[in-house]
Amino acid sequence: MGKIIFLSYLFLPIMSVVNSQTPDKLTSKEIKEGWILLFDGTSTKGWTTTQGLEVPSGWVVSDGCITAIKGGKGGDIITKDEYSSFDFSVDFKIETGCNSGIKYFFTRYERGGNLGMEYQIIDDINGEDNKQENHLCGSFYDVLPAEASKKKVNAPGNWNTIRILATGKKVEHWLNGVNILTFERGNIQFTDAVALSKFNKTEPAFGMVDKGHILLQEHGGVVSFRNIKIKIIK
Repeated sequence: MGKIIFLSYLFLPIMSVVNSQTPDKLTSKEIKEGWILLFDGTSTKGWTTTQGLEVPSGWVVSDGCITAIKGGKGGDIITKDEYSSFDFSVDFKIETGCNSGIKYFFTRYERGGNLGMEYQIIDDINGEDNKQENHLCGSFYDVLPAEASKKKVNAPGNWNTIRILATGKKVEHWLNGVNILTFERGNIQFTDAVALSKFNKTEPAFGMVDKGHILLQEHGGVVSFRNIKIKIIK
């Protein structure tokens, strides 16, 4: 009996750690800090297509993840709400060769159509679109590259954690707890980089909108997301 009691106490802290890391659940600390879950782990509540329709069957919710399935043609999906200054976090897992992304400040431009600034998700080694530095994982897609020396990406089939911190005009891209890119929307570095990108003819200027949706990109490959949460910064 004494051994059983001892073992019970031994496993208590282990169980506590596991419970504190349950996917798609906020800790009491996160709740106090103002974090909001954008995905409940069981449904597509709070999400829609870019046309305002229900999330199609090409996206599957299972095991606490939302997954764009191969050949499902689910298209991109967006949050129903829009955000301005925020701290955003999400875990992602891709198959080998996959290309996807998280877009933020996604909205309709007067010229250019529906656009958002993209945190690129891609298999840097086997992905087809891996020839430009600002097309690699963690970059501000087609505009600014992530700092390669700081970047540590877990291989396809494993989870990675993204953080996008947008405070006013300042934006930070984080990957697995490390800041890999910082820029300020509208400064010379930003406008020069946008001028060289495929987004150089938008109106208003690309990336200079005040608010927009968060978008999960479907690009043909299998990508899963979980622990999607946001904290609004006032």
